[in-house]
Amino acid sequence: METGHIWMDGTLVPWGEARVHVLSHALHYGTGVLEGTRAFDTGAGPAVFRLGEHLERLHRSARILGMRVPYEVDELAAATLETVAANGHRACYIRHLVHRGYGELGLAARANPVVVSIATWEWETPAAGVRLMTSSWRRNDQAAVPTAAKATGPYLNSVLAKAEAVEAGYDEAVLLNAAGQVSECTAANLFVVREGRVSTPQASAGALEGITQDTVERLAADLGMPVTRRDVMRSDLYGADEVFLCGTAAGVVPVRSVDGRDLAAPGPVTAALAAAYLAAVHGRDPRYRHWLTPVRAPLVAGPRP
Repeated sequence: METGHIWMDGTLVPWGEARVHVLSHALHYGTGVLEGTRAFDTGAGPAVFRLGEHLERLHRSARILGMRVPYEVDELAAATLETVAANGHRACYIRHLVHRGYGELGLAARANPVVVSIATWEWETPAAGVRLMTSSWRRNDQAAVPTAAKATGPYLNSVLAKAEAVEAGYDEAVLLNAAGQVSECTAANLFVVREGRVSTPQASAGALEGITQDTVERLAADLGMPVTRRDVMRSDLYGADEVFLCGTAAGVVPVRSVDGRDLAAPGPVTAALAAAYLAAVHGRDPRYRHWLTPVRAPLVAGPRP
């Protein structure tokens, strides 16, 4: 996993020297936000997929937690490209992290510095086909925790569910919300296919509005199979023809079974969307090249919302 450098507050530092204080506020109270982004190998060299959208969401997440990111989106984009290039990647995972640093250790700690880092490393694509189990842990209640923010503290929910699934012999966990509706998996959005119709849980179920989820929806529309966002129940998973997951780290992944009930993996819809996704991220489909930011090309910053 270790690579050459990590970008920290404007400076590339050696991997082993990228340190934070043990009394950093985020370490004690989970006051951080993150993004997982990917650079893919294309015929024209490495390029970061939907970089602007990821960084805009990072800013939104920080605002929800009451933190101000001390770098604009275009500055973070340039730093991201610099870090990928400095580490010599052809393809990699990129972790953006914004957190409250060392200072006051009280709960509020509004005066603590906000620390920003960007790390990159090689990432292996998961094996094709995963086995899901429904977790006994429920998705965070969005009335208590802001599920619209991709924040570090609430990820304890996913950590517990993932550990439960792996210890039970499964690959991944499905999280239901307090009302029993399907929300998402521990680090991926979920899609259900039945009789050719594709659907995915709504954000109101506690699911993060994923950038890869949005990508799949757009690809599906272009393939003539629009996606519906709706309430999804556990029984919908059992009665599905296909189920698949998507996320930045995983891509589009078919589900082999849910709670021991076998599924086609991959089914025809999943296979078509996975192929379209790979063509888009590797720059093979010209319709989606605007989603790719070349690593060594000059960056043109777009307007902020």
